[in-house]
Amino acid sequence: MAELGKLEQVPLREVWKHEASDFTQWLAMPDNIDQLAEVILGGGSLTVTDTEVNVGTYRADILAVDSEDRVVVIENQLEQTDHDHLGKILTYGAGKQAEVLVWIVKDAREEHENAVNWLNEHTDDSVHLFLIQIEAWRIGDSRPAPRFNVIAKPNDWLKVVRQSTSAGSVSDLKLQQQAFFEEVRAAGLDGARHVKSWARPTPQHWYDVRVGSGKGQISITLNSQKTYVGVEFYANAKETYYSLETHKGAIEAQLGMKCEWQELPTKAASRILVKRHGDFRDELVRAELREWAVATVDRFADVFPRYL
Repeated sequence: MAELGKLEQVPLREVWKHEASDFTQWLAMPDNIDQLAEVILGGGSLTVTDTEVNVGTYRADILAVDSEDRVVVIENQLEQTDHDHLGKILTYGAGKQAEVLVWIVKDAREEHENAVNWLNEHTDDSVHLFLIQIEAWRIGDSRPAPRFNVIAKPNDWLKVVRQSTSAGSVSDLKLQQQAFFEEVRAAGLDGARHVKSWARPTPQHWYDVRVGSGKGQISITLNSQKTYVGVEFYANAKETYYSLETHKGAIEAQLGMKCEWQELPTKAASRILVKRHGDFRDELVRAELREWAVATVDRFADVFPRYL
């Protein structure tokens, strides 16, 4: 009979010593936020847009969007729940007009679990509040592995997710955008050697390609009004953007193209963007735009990780 190891729980502070600089930054990385998305969205996706976001005089830990364009606020607390953090996540949700609020904790007091359930029962369908426990486990000398446990969630949440992803609730334009990104993905799987993985697109106007860092991601965007396709590196923090900007000449030389360097004044994030004009719905230029997007993403995936 094979010898089995013993599952051992690891104190959270042994894994993440500091909540903001360790846990929040760890959770913001694509592979880790995917684990949370799997738990709360049942296979949907979360894309981090910002961390340590100013909301008045306070700072929200993580701001994200899900695959249905809902704004998601995540508040982390590597301790037992308290009134202060319950008030904070409600404040952040109001300040960012979020539809999904996720409170991640070490342990939940019964009164706070009851409060979350009460809020879910007495708010309308536009606000959804999760209470999630984070644990770390290992077997023998293995590296600690995280585990998210749902303590409280919105009533009929899976029904809400299914309804929001049904064909009847998605506009024709979004379906066309998804179809274009499916073509981009198929071409990229064959022709973009610097991209490690291509996620399945969802019906929205952007498509993220990850670079293995929580500091940012590459995005393909479709602007139907101004009729262009864009490829950008989206830096999640000003520090990352400023660091990249010091290498502007080298980056543009290695890309072989001039970029628009856009510091976003109302966000911590900023972008470095190139555009190709044309309407992706026009069959005369669709293939050209698709091939340009794949080739440009491949260049970005080759160059930008060197400077992160």
